[in-house]
Amino acid sequence: MPWKECSVTDERLQFVARRLTRRFSGIPIPAKSTIHAVLDRHGLVERRGRPRRRAQGTPLSWGQRPNDLWCTDYKGEFLLGNRQYCYPLTVTDHASRYLLTCEALSGTREDLAFLVFERLFQERGLPANIRSDNGVPFASAHALFNLSRLAVWWLRLGIGIERIQPGHPQQNGRHERMHLTLKKEATKPAAANFLQQQARFDHFLEVFNNERPHEALQMKCPAEVYEPSPRVYQGLPNIDYPFHDKTVVVTRCGRICLGQKKIHFSTVFAGQAVGIKEVHDDIWLVSFMDYDLGYFDLETRVLEPLDNPFGPKVSPM
Repeated sequence: MPWKECSVTDERLQFVARRLTRRFSGIPIPAKSTIHAVLDRHGLVERRGRPRRRAQGTPLSWGQRPNDLWCTDYKGEFLLGNRQYCYPLTVTDHASRYLLTCEALSGTREDLAFLVFERLFQERGLPANIRSDNGVPFASAHALFNLSRLAVWWLRLGIGIERIQPGHPQQNGRHERMHLTLKKEATKPAAANFLQQQARFDHFLEVFNNERPHEALQMKCPAEVYEPSPRVYQGLPNIDYPFHDKTVVVTRCGRICLGQKKIHFSTVFAGQAVGIKEVHDDIWLVSFMDYDLGYFDLETRVLEPLDNPFGPKVSPM
């Protein structure tokens, strides 16, 4: 269990480190996680329950040019005539208001979202960033940094992830306004089945993009402003870590294996290559692409996360 989740506070660990510095000057002082591990082995750490990682917003970009920023969400589910629920997955280009897709899906499962986004990337290229809320499948409440497998895939493709703050749908306001129009014109009343409902969505998309001028676009239609991204989708690029000691593929159960040691990492990174580097005796840094994620100690074999690289920062918005 990481030291942040136990009763040993950061101040107490710093106190122990200062005492060691004064008493043993001239030798390297162990990392906080090592000090915590020693205290833990001697029964000096009171364990507490693992706290839930609360979802947080991220910096939000302006998205001033086509494909700088795509926005995505599910329009609220509704019942079709055959008594099956429909979950429309929508994606818009922020700058041009262009409705990239509206897919009538049977749920919010990740595998369905993967198929929609892969087809969209093949047709339209890759955006610089994608903005979503903190719900499934865009984020995972209990995963490292609230990432999901879908978000990790976006990162692998070089796409920045943006998340609105919980309870602030206005941060995705343009997309939400499109949803109001979509709900009114394409879901009331609902179609009899998925095939007929998708036909309604396709018709709405055609009219929305090609026949409706927007005042914010100087009365142009979205299709007159939007153009496909020059970043062509070519599958996942290879990752290498030339400045790390080892490259390790995360197991299906979300572990990093180092010799006979198994370190719990995160299942959302299953199958992904991460770089690990020994920064102190038995203290290893874990990185994914250009992001440093945390440290683990071979004694405790538990990841101590760094500050969330995908969390709140100073933002222009």
